[in-house]
Amino acid sequence: MRPAPLSGQEDEQVWRDVTYTVHDGLVLYARDYGDIDAPLPAALCLPGLTRNSRDFHELAKRLSARRRVLALDYRGRGQSQRAGDYRTYSPVVELADTLQLMTLAHVHDAIIIGTSRGGIIAMLMAAARPSAVRAAILNDVGPVIPPTALLRIAGYVRNMPEFANLDQAVATFRRVNEEFFPNLSDEEWRDFVSRGITRRAGKYTLDYDPRLADALDEQIDILDGRIPALWPQFAALLHKPVLVLRGANSDMLSSETVQQMRSLKRDLMSATIPDRGHTPFLSEKKALAAIDKFLAKVDEA
Repeated sequence: MRPAPLSGQEDEQVWRDVTYTVHDGLVLYARDYGDIDAPLPAALCLPGLTRNSRDFHELAKRLSARRRVLALDYRGRGQSQRAGDYRTYSPVVELADTLQLMTLAHVHDAIIIGTSRGGIIAMLMAAARPSAVRAAILNDVGPVIPPTALLRIAGYVRNMPEFANLDQAVATFRRVNEEFFPNLSDEEWRDFVSRGITRRAGKYTLDYDPRLADALDEQIDILDGRIPALWPQFAALLHKPVLVLRGANSDMLSSETVQQMRSLKRDLMSATIPDRGHTPFLSEKKALAAIDKFLAKVDEA
């Protein structure tokens, strides 16, 4: 049995639990919010590399008043099973898992809300199956992945500490990340951390398979530091509505990259979220205002 996730501020279950079996036999988990027959286009939330569906809880509650919202735990993260072969922790395999979820949920196309890794998968989806993408919200990610940011993340993924209690975990995360997220309250720090860790054998640990680090290291070794830009994949979104959100303190998505994206896609919508690094939480007022404006345009089309 997978250990139960920490609840954060989720005081009630307003979603349906979904489990499904993918091509290699793993059982994956997703949350399903809102009316299955809601008239507005569905949204599909894809988390960052080490994160999970719980990151989207507040946004999903907000959006599910008018549309169906699915939020996925990738293989080896959250409540999804861990893979026997760590090499399947790749965006291409995770894209296949995501498309299978859409098929099983009878969601033929969706507004893809992708945070970091999720945004990469959104671009891959647009290239591999354009009809599946109604629109895309790319949260702090674009076609250019700076090597320094990728190496920083790889170092973070390799370092998987255990904590005696939740307070210790919150204090550690705050000390490491407060420079990039300078104005979070104690409650916000606690909520963010609790959604990314779990309790296992009396200890608190990050809620992903440690072998994810092996997969990332191997992929970086294969690339030899030369990270290919995803401009062809981004080009698959040129005829789709796209919103880009960028953390003002982000080392993953530069303002220059956003300008390059706009030079290719003149109708690109974007917003910079102040006092946020990689990645904005999608609960900030400016982020929500940009999302609301973007979805209104998508729904009118």
